[in-house]
Amino acid sequence: MAITDWPEGERPRERLLAYGPQALSDAELLAIYLRVGVRGKSAVDLARDLLQRFDGRLGALAEASLDELASVSGIGMAKAAQLKASFELARRALGQEMASRDTFSAPGKVRDWLRLKLAARPHEVFMALWLDAQNRLIKADELFSGTLTQTSVYPREVVKAALAHNAAAVILAHNHPSGVAEPSRADEMLTRALKEALALVDVRLLDHFIVAGNAMPLSFAERGLL
Repeated sequence: MAITDWPEGERPRERLLAYGPQALSDAELLAIYLRVGVRGKSAVDLARDLLQRFDGRLGALAEASLDELASVSGIGMAKAAQLKASFELARRALGQEMASRDTFSAPGKVRDWLRLKLAARPHEVFMALWLDAQNRLIKADELFSGTLTQTSVYPREVVKAALAHNAAAVILAHNHPSGVAEPSRADEMLTRALKEALALVDVRLLDHFIVAGNAMPLSFAERGLL
């Protein structure tokens, strides 16, 4: 049955207009974006298929390649391109908000951006969010990447990047593809080494986040590990 044949109170678009986007499921929100389904499937059915292909994880959907999205029956390259554009706009919107305000005073925005950026990566990625003296974002750098289990991070290269960006402070982040956000002993030792190296050039380490799956990114500062 097409969505247009559903009772008006059950149609995703009408429900959004009546109750707001927060009242809709992930599949319903995607269905509004997809607009139409395919033969034998409504837009909601198609959205459910799309989510199922990525284990129901929006982060994995956001990080999927164009070919991976287009491979889902009924999506195709045009819809895949639209989806990639929408997720990129979300990242840029959060990035611009961080750049225009005191980033450290909005840890929720930082966590949201990091989840969009890192949660679905299949290998470890180490990032630095370089900040100016007012804690506004200068640039987000992906400095190192590694295998599924280990990333090699060189303090000297981190310090060089800090100087290149004329940063006053930094927020570090890396992901755990295992889905477990708990810091390892190696994570703690690396963080201390980076804090000491950055202090030599008067760059403050404000926090270090670990991103793992859909869980809330773990903050070293909140854990008292800085």
